[in-house]
Amino acid sequence: MGKSFSKFLKNKNTVTILGVIVCLVILYAGYTMRINTKTALVDVYYANQTIQPKTLITEDMISKTSVPQSFILGTYYQNYNDIVGKYSNYNTLIAEGSLFYSDLLVEEENLPDAMFYDMNEGEKLVSFPVTTESTYGNSIMPGNKVDVYVKLMEGDKIVYGEYFEKVEILAVKDSSGKNVFESSDEVRTPAYTYFSLEEAKYLLFSSLQHIQNYYATYEIEIVLVPNTMEFKAEEITATEVTSDYLYDFTIDKIKQIDSQKELYNQLLNEIEQSELEKEQNQIGE
Repeated sequence: MGKSFSKFLKNKNTVTILGVIVCLVILYAGYTMRINTKTALVDVYYANQTIQPKTLITEDMISKTSVPQSFILGTYYQNYNDIVGKYSNYNTLIAEGSLFYSDLLVEEENLPDAMFYDMNEGEKLVSFPVTTESTYGNSIMPGNKVDVYVKLMEGDKIVYGEYFEKVEILAVKDSSGKNVFESSDEVRTPAYTYFSLEEAKYLLFSSLQHIQNYYATYEIEIVLVPNTMEFKAEEITATEVTSDYLYDFTIDKIKQIDSQKELYNQLLNEIEQSELEKEQNQIGE
C-alpha cells in the first residue's frame, strides 16, 4: 500500500490536481476572509441632524449605530469623547447621517475664519460696530464694496466727505461672533462688519477712531455706504470736503493726543512711505 501511495503521488496528473485543489482552497479562504471583513459590523457615531459650519458639537447631535466596514470611507472618530466639544470646520456642513470624519472637525483654537483668507497680503483687519439701520436694513453683505464716509463738527460748521472708497466687506457678524449671513434657521442681528485696509489707511482709520473717542466736541460719525449709493449729510448746511481735507484733520488732531504720539509717528512714516512708493511707481510707468 505504501508503494501504491508513493506511486500515486509521483503521478504528474495527480500532483496537478492536488495543486489546483490547494489553490482553490486558498483562494476561497482569502475571498471568504475579505467578504467577512467587508461585511463585519462596526460601531460608529454619526450626526443625527444637519450641523452648520463652525458649530460646537454637543451630545444631542450625536447618535450611535453599526454599519459594515465597507461603508466607511476615510478616517473617522471612533471615540465619543473625541467628538463632543469639537467644532465643525468653517467651510464644512455636516449632513444628517454623516459620520464624524477627522477632516470635518477642529478644536476651537484651530478654527479658522474664512475672512482671513480673503485679506490681501500686508493689509490689517478692521472690526467696525454696526446696527441693522447702519447696514441699510442688513443689506451690506460679505463681498459688497462700501465707501467709508466721515461727518464731523468743526466749530459751528458741519463737514463731511469720503474717507476711503471701494472697501470690500469680508464678514458681518452678530454680537456673539456668528456670521449673520451664514446658512442657518437662526435670525441674527448685525453687530460688527469686518474689512481690511492697507497700512497707511489702517493707521488713518485707527487715528480717526481715537479722535472720535477723545474729542466729543467734534461729534465724529463714521458711515459705511454701499458703493452703489451716494451719501449726503442730512443737515442742509453741511459742506462736502475732500478726503485730503479729512486726512489733514486726522493727522492734526491725533498729534494733539499725548497718549497717541507713537500712533502719530507711525502714521506719518507710513504716509511718507506710501507717497514715496507712488512716486516710484509713476516714474517706473
